Amino acid sequence: MGLTPVGSLTKVERIDDKADHSIGRHVPVSRETAEVFGRPVGVGGSFAQRGHTDSRPAPAVRPPDPVLAEAFGRPDGETDSLQRDPLASYGAPVGNPKPEDPWRDPDSAPVLDHPALAVPVAGEPTLAGPKLGVRDVLFGNRISWWALATLAIVALLIGLAGGLLGRWTAEVAAPLHSNTVELKQSGGGGDAPRGQVAAVVEAVAKSAVSIDIRTASAYANGSGFVIDPEGYILTNNHVVSMAANDRSAKLEVVFSDRTRVPARIVGRDIRTDLAVIKVDNVKDLTVSKLGNSDDLQIGEDVVAFGSPLGLDRTVTSGIVSAKNRPVPLKPDAESDTDAVIDAIQTDAAINPGNSGGPLVNGKAEVVGVNTAGLVPGGGSIGLGFAIPINQALPIAKALIADGKVNHPQIGINASSVRNERVLGAQVRNVVDGGAADRAGVRENDVIISFNNRTIESADELTVAVRTATIGENVPFTYWRDGRTFKGTITPGSD
Repeated sequence: MGLTPVGSLTKVERIDDKADHSIGRHVPVSRETAEVFGRPVGVGGSFAQRGHTDSRPAPAVRPPDPVLAEAFGRPDGETDSLQRDPLASYGAPVGNPKPEDPWRDPDSAPVLDHPALAVPVAGEPTLAGPKLGVRDVLFGNRISWWALATLAIVALLIGLAGGLLGRWTAEVAAPLHSNTVELKQSGGGGDAPRGQVAAVVEAVAKSAVSIDIRTASAYANGSGFVIDPEGYILTNNHVVSMAANDRSAKLEVVFSDRTRVPARIVGRDIRTDLAVIKVDNVKDLTVSKLGNSDDLQIGEDVVAFGSPLGLDRTVTSGIVSAKNRPVPLKPDAESDTDAVIDAIQTDAAINPGNSGGPLVNGKAEVVGVNTAGLVPGGGSIGLGFAIPINQALPIAKALIADGKVNHPQIGINASSVRNERVLGAQVRNVVDGGAADRAGVRENDVIISFNNRTIESADELTVAVRTATIGENVPFTYWRDGRTFKGTITPGSD
């Protein structure tokens, strides 16, 4: 039958159910198979008829192999079973049987034996003996009374001697507590500073300040130092960023004597991370003594002032561990600084809150502005960075004069390149008509020297350009297609 859908009904078609009987026919059986598996002659059903005898000869059983018969045959004298008794010992002589145990024989006769429990027999009563004395108890009546008296006298003498000795030592030894003891201290060295660091701290402490910024929901802390008797204070841009971006913020300067004075932002520069603030109507300000950062030597002692982690009036000491270290500073949620500083590296501890404070040499001269610390674990690991004072002063002067700064630039974007052929800052694009375009710089050129300074990364090129002078020719070297070229370039203003 077949089913064909028609609308919602089903049409049933009948197919002739005549069976093809040829399908059920058997394949012809060979003569050899019929002789083996066929019915005997004269048997037509599935069972043989009674009284029928098979005309086929009875099958003959061949004698077994002697080896198999020896291995699997019945033992001699046995015909009933092939299985042997696993507890039987064939061939072992039968010994004399053990005597029968009447306790294990349920048919044994009862006999009399000893009772299970012995009946105790009461003994004769014992008469009380004489009472024991001290000598009997302690020594078993083996020591005489004279010996006991002698021992008692010796013990008494030992006790008297111990008591007399204890009394004598108690009178000779010093008493544990006393009201006559006096504890004296040395007179010290007066108020004069002891040590080079102490002398530097005494000379600089009054010129270093702490900077607090407070809003309705936030608080920031940093450091700074006085650079002019009119009340101008130099610090980092990221220290005052929150106050610059929130007019409701309260900006205060805290001096070494804990005096708090309101301050105003004079100007700030996000490209160098520097800022100048000012306090008014403050008399007798101690102005910082400014040094020359170009004269710094690696290994020279320095002292960092600031308020790390809000702990104001803190000083740390160390050495200059490197110079001209390019350090990038990127914007974040708390600061809009986007700069690369040409830093002094020091192992003097610099932590959050030290930013903006002075880095001072052994002559109590400010040689840098504490700016950043490498603190991957949340604390100082001996890698702090400060902006050299020789680079900070021109920025401070420009901010005091105009409130803004013009930076030198050459009109390119670059990225660091390091491979087996060249090492430097690779030019990604060139501004049309810019200083680099006029100097013949092309895309993919690699600048390897600028203003007599080796360039090994894009950050080093950035600080080299920032330290150049606008409008003055600067020598530079670049690599192009396997060849090195020299030229001059005149930085412009941004």
